[in-house]
Amino acid sequence: MAKTERTVEDRLREEYFDLLPDIRRVVDELEAEVKHCLVPISVRLDKYERLVVTSRVKECESALDSLRRRQEGATFDSGKPELYSLDSLNDLAGVRVLAFPHSRLAEADRKLRERFPSWTADPVPGYDENDEPLALKYFGYCRASDRIRAEFQIVPMLTALFWEVEHSVIYKPSPRLKGVARSLEMQQHPRCSQRAEGL
Repeated sequence: MAKTERTVEDRLREEYFDLLPDIRRVVDELEAEVKHCLVPISVRLDKYERLVVTSRVKECESALDSLRRRQEGATFDSGKPELYSLDSLNDLAGVRVLAFPHSRLAEADRKLRERFPSWTADPVPGYDENDEPLALKYFGYCRASDRIRAEFQIVPMLTALFWEVEHSVIYKPSPRLKGVARSLEMQQHPRCSQRAEGL
């Protein structure tokens, strides 16, 4: 019986599970450090103000999709599996700071930049080149591992909540709603047609 050659995806899945203990350690360390840095702000919040820290480990298939989208034609070259590694991603371990109001976002950014001065800034651009960034984003290495980079984002709370809903609708729709955005009725609806084209 002929031996089947492993695909690029198979190799990357194996790499992911090899990296997973490091990813978990990094996300735990980064979340703790970010929360600690923000304590001086958190204890001074007014009743209506919010500073929420969340974390996540990027899932295996999400990491593969993310790496695939970065390739020419959004595909892997099966003849050159050595070209691809998940350790090239900046966000296998991620922490997000949701801030409200906007003044707290700037304050959190100053505190975290003091704590992570060597991390690389990679802001999420606004809709126009003259707009301020939609979110502030930084990546770098934690002490927990020199194998993977981590990322933290500082996002206005309303923007972050919108992104969560949008991500769920686009990437994780319920089985009943799959394909609805591309349906003829939705495309003909004036308020939905433009949005449906972008999905």
